[in-house]
Amino acid sequence: MWLYILKRIALMVPTLLGALTITFVVMQFVPGGPIEQIMAEQSAGAGGETSGYKAGRDLDKKQREELMKLYGFDKPAYVRYFEMLASFARFDLGRSFLQNKDVWTLIKDKLPVSISLGLWTFFISYLISIPLGVAKAVREGSRFDTLTTFFVLLGYAIPGFVLGVLLIVLFAGGSFLEWFPLRGLTSDHWAELSAWGKVKDYFWHLTLPLICLVIHSFAVVTLLTKNTFVEEVRKQYVLVARSKGLSQERVLYKHIFRNALIPLVTGFPAAFIGAFFAGSVLIETLFSLDGLGLLSFESIVRRDYPVVLGSLYLFTLIALVVKLASDLLYTVVDPRVQFGAVAR
Repeated sequence: MWLYILKRIALMVPTLLGALTITFVVMQFVPGGPIEQIMAEQSAGAGGETSGYKAGRDLDKKQREELMKLYGFDKPAYVRYFEMLASFARFDLGRSFLQNKDVWTLIKDKLPVSISLGLWTFFISYLISIPLGVAKAVREGSRFDTLTTFFVLLGYAIPGFVLGVLLIVLFAGGSFLEWFPLRGLTSDHWAELSAWGKVKDYFWHLTLPLICLVIHSFAVVTLLTKNTFVEEVRKQYVLVARSKGLSQERVLYKHIFRNALIPLVTGFPAAFIGAFFAGSVLIETLFSLDGLGLLSFESIVRRDYPVVLGSLYLFTLIALVVKLASDLLYTVVDPRVQFGAVAR
């Protein structure tokens, strides 16, 4: 077991290096770098033009050289690459070019939104999907199975932002009702509320975004759960257990559930990482929620390379650790699984 863990940890290093290297190389060929972005924003903010064509060109050239030196672009690409790796090895994610803040600070500022959307989407999706999938497997072929499959696939087919627009129009003061707020995670007077009032206000703001994210996310887990249980029900050991006179509930939860749980455990990391870190940019924008998804998107558009690379490094590292933890859960769900065992 420990040898397997050490091997997996060793494999994380080339995986991280590969992701960072490919992204860094691609950035060198993307037109309109951060220097151009900064100069364009400064020119737009100045609201005027430099008098004289030659004077304007000289000023732009001098400003560009100063900015390149300030942000390290006067150094060769390979030097900047190894400096980046050295900083990441110390868990120093650098400083944003455009916002002049540490990348760690920017990520921590956005975490409340991402934690709220990601964790609640993950837990609610699985709390609905697994019981629903089991119920569909037990009632396979029934009207309940057909109707729930139709609604699950319908929810999966509707884009989240389209559903979000519809919910805003219907329930957030768009054209009909004004039951839910349209901005932020909490109200302006949140600090003045009681403990229970804060909880209600928090979930009041989260209701519509979570509906959009959950409806679109739980279809895959529901159908995976159903298909896994149906496959297990048809196996020989289930027939033997039933022939011994065991009840349906005992067969289902003592024998079938344990074996059917293994494929579901493998899906935890992807679902967790997807819900937590890859939050919908459109949903965050639609409901004015400033989270990690919106931060990453804006950083790519504005060529804020330290934020892009720092976020990529952090998210990739967390994804690899969670994937390792998921593999180790195999031994908890099924002690017969032995990593590194050699077939004889």
